[in-house]
Amino acid sequence: MGLLDDKVVLVNGGSQGVGAAIARAAVCEGAVVAVTGRRAEPGEALVAELAAEGGKAMFVQADLSDAEQAKASVAEVVDAYGRIDCLVNSAGLTSRGTLLDTTPELFDQHIAINLKAPFFAMQAAVRDMVARKAPGTIVNIITSSAHGGQPFLAPYVSAKAGLIGLTRNAAHAHRWDRIRINGLNIGWTATEGEDATQKAFHGAGDGWREEAAARLPMGKLGQPDEIADFVVFLLSDRSGVVTGSVIDWDQNVLGGLD
Repeated sequence: MGLLDDKVVLVNGGSQGVGAAIARAAVCEGAVVAVTGRRAEPGEALVAELAAEGGKAMFVQADLSDAEQAKASVAEVVDAYGRIDCLVNSAGLTSRGTLLDTTPELFDQHIAINLKAPFFAMQAAVRDMVARKAPGTIVNIITSSAHGGQPFLAPYVSAKAGLIGLTRNAAHAHRWDRIRINGLNIGWTATEGEDATQKAFHGAGDGWREEAAARLPMGKLGQPDEIADFVVFLLSDRSGVVTGSVIDWDQNVLGGLD
């Protein structure tokens, strides 16, 4: 028996990085999985990979910065499978900006992807669950930077801190519907997107992962497959009654000082 046997799981931002790792882990635990992404090629490649391993998956092309497309991604899954049992919001924009140099346009981009998209995807998923009088689970991928973060993450932190509040508010609002909603504040993680970010914004070379790992307590960056296992646990009944929790998944201890 898998942890997610026969569950219908939508992973928004699931075509690469942490989202793709979550999709793989969910399929391994028996779920039917849908993933969204802006670009068709990586999304369809992931679905083909999962199908080749005996999994059942579909790709939904969507630009989640558009709230209507975020809602439509849920509707498409419900149309295909009759319901949605679990939602993971893992899409994220990490482009840089400080308080002084962030433009209104950049700020709006962060709000659209990092806060507005999860809000309206959750709205659509919870509506389906409530209409069916069925329990469900949601996990929002947030960030340890939401506690403050570096100066160059001002719009990112603003949006993700809002997602923490949304996670707790929605969990409280729908606890009697038995819809559990939790968040994961992940730390520095080795993904394709982080590689591009380090090279684009920080002038990093090809060996930046090894250099970064040498400076970290556990000798490595966070690994997408490890995060995925934790998310699957939170989606599953094995995580019990927990709801409204925002868990720090990182190797740096907040508040700890040397």
